[in-house]
Amino acid sequence: MTIFRFERENERSKIIISQRQREKHSITENGSIVRILCSGKRRNMKKVKAYKVFDENMQCRGFQYKLGESYTIEGNLEVCSNGFHACEKLLDCFNYYSFSPRNKIALVILSGEIQKKEDKLCAETIQIKKMISWEEALKMCNSGDYNSGYRNSGDYNSGDYNSGDYNSGNRNSGYYNSGAYNSGDYNSGDYNSGNGNSGDYNSGNRNSGYRNSGDYNSGDYNSGDYNSGYYNSGAYNSGDYNSGDYNSGNGNSGDYNSGNRNSGYLNSNNSDKIRVFNKWIDSSIEIDFPDFFYFNLTVFISHDTATSEEKEKYKKEIETCGGFLKTLEYKEAWRLSYEKASDADKAKVKNIPGFDSDIFYEITGIRI
Repeated sequence: MTIFRFERENERSKIIISQRQREKHSITENGSIVRILCSGKRRNMKKVKAYKVFDENMQCRGFQYKLGESYTIEGNLEVCSNGFHACEKLLDCFNYYSFSPRNKIALVILSGEIQKKEDKLCAETIQIKKMISWEEALKMCNSGDYNSGYRNSGDYNSGDYNSGDYNSGNRNSGYYNSGAYNSGDYNSGDYNSGNGNSGDYNSGNRNSGYRNSGDYNSGDYNSGDYNSGYYNSGAYNSGDYNSGDYNSGNGNSGDYNSGNRNSGYLNSNNSDKIRVFNKWIDSSIEIDFPDFFYFNLTVFISHDTATSEEKEKYKKEIETCGGFLKTLEYKEAWRLSYEKASDADKAKVKNIPGFDSDIFYEITGIRI
């Protein structure tokens, strides 16, 4: 009879390649009842197929295993203390071992007395029946196809727990996400229900900021669109807390303001005057703004138009979203829009009531 001795948790156990009878009994470990699946005095007990993971040297907790060999313990069986451990589902093995192709995996046969606690089996005798390749393991651990990650029901995922497809991140129900917990698509950020976000917690689309319900925001907490500032319900604002549009200042309900909180306070009646270029004019006058007044503060730069420096800086966003969201400075956005305008459209600015070239320059950086 050959005896192998090894240490386990300060207790010396004997591993014996032999058959041995044992009386049926139950064990309580740390106050919880361990269920015995197979036990009895005779050796014709049921055998259980299971899976076991080893390190790259085919060892587990310092004990050397070999394909085709059978091993039996000596002493009382006890989960997590004395016995051979395996799982009926290969997935469950990776609750205890890293999901790595360096590890060895085997189909094993457990026999003799067998105990179960949670997802783990502990047996008196183990036989190393068959080695499982990493390719086989991937198929067994994923219900989807072509996954290199773990527990994916979708396809082509290198991340884990994805029900969508082509995700390199984790726990995505959407597609093509490198971030995590996305129900939308093409997100490099996390927790997005929208699409193409590099920021986090966005329900809108193509946001590089956070918690935006609007689209194309580089700032945070915007319900409007194309804002580089924060907490805007309006659009195209570089300032904060604006319900109006195209403001570089803060708290404006009107449009095109570089100052703050332009709309007045605590008024109960209608005004027949409005302020334009810091002058009061008749509110009944209809103003025809030039087309170049309508511009974007954030621009989506695709992979094809990005510079080499931008491709390196925004590599993650470009790989996932196909590009990145570039934030323009307020006056830069004005300048770019003005440069694209026709001469006729540029000339219309002087027809705005109360036009003042110095104030216009102060707001836009454009000298007319």
